[in-house]
Amino acid sequence: MNDPAARSIRPLTGVLAAIAVSLTGTRVSAVALPWFVLVTTGSTARTGLVALCEMAPYVLVKALTGPLVDRAGPRRVSWVTDAASAAAVGAVSVLHLVDALSFWLLLLLVAVVGAARGPGDLAKQVMVPDAAAAARVPLERAAGLAGVTERLASTVGPAAGGAVVALLGAPTALFAIAVCFASGGLVILLCGDGSRSRTGPAGRPGPAARDVPTEPAGRGAEPGYWRRLGEGFRFLRRDPLLLTIIVTVGVTNLLDAAFASLLLPVWARESGHGPGAIGLADSVLGVAAVCGSLVAAAVGHRIRRRLVFFGGFLLAGAPRFLILAGDVPMAAVLGVFALSGFGAGFLNPILGAVNFERVPAPLRGRVNALGDSLAWAGIPLGGLLAGTAVAAFGLAPVLLAGGAAYFLTTNLAGLRPEWRRMDRPSGPGPGHATAAGSGAPADPAGPDGPNAPEAPEAPDGPDAPEAPDSPGSLPGQGPSLPGQGPRDGGRGAERAGT
Repeated sequence: MNDPAARSIRPLTGVLAAIAVSLTGTRVSAVALPWFVLVTTGSTARTGLVALCEMAPYVLVKALTGPLVDRAGPRRVSWVTDAASAAAVGAVSVLHLVDALSFWLLLLLVAVVGAARGPGDLAKQVMVPDAAAAARVPLERAAGLAGVTERLASTVGPAAGGAVVALLGAPTALFAIAVCFASGGLVILLCGDGSRSRTGPAGRPGPAARDVPTEPAGRGAEPGYWRRLGEGFRFLRRDPLLLTIIVTVGVTNLLDAAFASLLLPVWARESGHGPGAIGLADSVLGVAAVCGSLVAAAVGHRIRRRLVFFGGFLLAGAPRFLILAGDVPMAAVLGVFALSGFGAGFLNPILGAVNFERVPAPLRGRVNALGDSLAWAGIPLGGLLAGTAVAAFGLAPVLLAGGAAYFLTTNLAGLRPEWRRMDRPSGPGPGHATAAGSGAPADPAGPDGPNAPEAPEAPDGPDAPEAPDSPGSLPGQGPSLPGQGPRDGGRGAERAGT
């Protein structure tokens, strides 16, 4: 019998609130910090250098701190990094007010902010499964709620940042950013992360316990940093579904980055619609994506994942490229962007749920960090490749080629057999540590490892027999896909094509 007192929505509410305020601070800083540098130095080159000093540490440190998140715990990493981010941003504002802020000191403080935000964002993502287990919420719903929160923050943050900068000035906006980061850490401290849900009443495993691999008896000291990082790579390498998702998301992130950073602005200029059309199209896309995420959060645990996933990609990707390649009214462009945004809203919740099911809890930090980094690898090249192609062939051919590449990547790739594993509700996936009923450690290579015996394909559907526990993993949620712009960051290059 379930113990009603054991259910608690406080951790999930806290994690979602922390994501909201911290990500809002990040999005406000994307507007306020460059403007602050521009008005104080008057140099576009220095403004670009500050952006580089923030983003480079973000990506690098996030990729390398996965083992730290797993060992120290995501809750501790989250509030410590939030505090460090708040202190660094607050120091920029205070030093500027007392006229003691040199440019090189600014670069150092901005690098601290970037280095802290990477593992902080990762830690909050890792906390979602345990918080969902504590609240007894389906993973699809929890992932959907996290996606809605991220998209709302990504939509509201830049607008709020522009308003604060315009009304109160960039230094005041920096104080507001520091308050957002500090608030995120405080919420995590007060609400917890739900990790106690891994153990149920009377010592029986709780909803998240099966994600915890069991260490073999008699093992000596805990593995060091590089060995822990290597374990994350091995998990990624040995899970075919995980690898397929990373490759698919990596290609779509590159295409989304090309679309957002170059193809859409060039279209706005050549069509005569101007920069206002870019903001309007992005707003329509963002609002529709929020609506799609809300629907996914409400009914995602009842739908067939694979069908909805590829249906969402069919709407989210190629139509945006193709509609801009033709001479059509602005109303038609906005209608297609709304449809694309709605389809994209389903992608991250599904990816997140699959991730949470397959990655064992002690490995979530390093596996998600590595998966996100690999999925983001092509984003810096998107604008460069698109610019070169447009200069050589013109805008319309590049848009048509981009749409075709998106369609082939996200739909024909769906014919591969690995995707069938996305639809197995009763199969525990590779996130388990022991063979069923054996008590002995499972083969570290997992069911897909090189030494695994061949087994008949398990039937899909509600009558399918439950598969034995076995170790495995899945990629980072990432393609938030960067932010939700690149599937975690920039608006145009996410894992889900938003």
